[in-house]
Amino acid sequence: MTLVAAAIVLWAAGWMLNVRLATGPVAETRAAQLAVPIIFGLTLLGIWELVVRGLDVPGVILPAPSVITATFAAQIDILWQDFVQTFVKGALSGFAMGCVAAFAVAILADRTDFLRRGILPVGNFMAALPIVGTAPILVMWFGFDWQSKAAVVVVMVFFPMLVNTVAGLQDTAAMQRDLMRTYGASYVQTLIKLRLPAAMPFIFNGLKISTTLALIGAIVAEFFGSPIMGVGFRISTSVGQLALDMVWAEIVVAALAGTLFYGAVAAIEKRVTFWHPSHRR
Repeated sequence: MTLVAAAIVLWAAGWMLNVRLATGPVAETRAAQLAVPIIFGLTLLGIWELVVRGLDVPGVILPAPSVITATFAAQIDILWQDFVQTFVKGALSGFAMGCVAAFAVAILADRTDFLRRGILPVGNFMAALPIVGTAPILVMWFGFDWQSKAAVVVVMVFFPMLVNTVAGLQDTAAMQRDLMRTYGASYVQTLIKLRLPAAMPFIFNGLKISTTLALIGAIVAEFFGSPIMGVGFRISTSVGQLALDMVWAEIVVAALAGTLFYGAVAAIEKRVTFWHPSHRR
């Protein structure tokens, strides 16, 4: 029980340090804002390690972080191969195809009133379909390689992106559009100079939602058939072998990829929509 007691002490120490950083005179500095989540995360990992070793939890139930780190370092070649197969080939390609297609359809829907009225309810209905039901069908249609995973990702990201883009294109006042008409602006000029800039917060909202959906879709699709690589394939086979340390290593890869992908899109959004009130201090 010594290690469990040490975990309690570690939690109290981490809590006190974070409170001092978050409420002290350095709270507004960049270093403090970075230090607080880092200390919080390291404290949780430390508690996890101490509790697992202190209570002698079996590795097939919950491996310690040190064991997961050792597996991560030892299997780095396999993890990289799975990352390329799942994220680069499946998630990223499907994300690009789905978002570009949704943007093009949103422009068409914006020009055609009956299409906008008809496609949005259908989009909401399709977005509610369970991925575990559609993924096996798409895997059968497009084969077991990355193309079927990209197809699943396209289905998952298309409708959230479409709904957000259409809503964004409508986010201009009638007076603003009338003003553009008095200037003799064409539809394309109004679209580029007024409506697309106004729609950017909505478009990036759809892109950020799609980053997580893309990774989830690619991993779930691999459970229904894949070549002998990929995050989803490795998780399913490692669970069968009771290699929970490898499962956690794959989870770490997926979490890092998803976080960095979301962060990259959020960073681009901050630069493109710097004028939006949400970015003002």
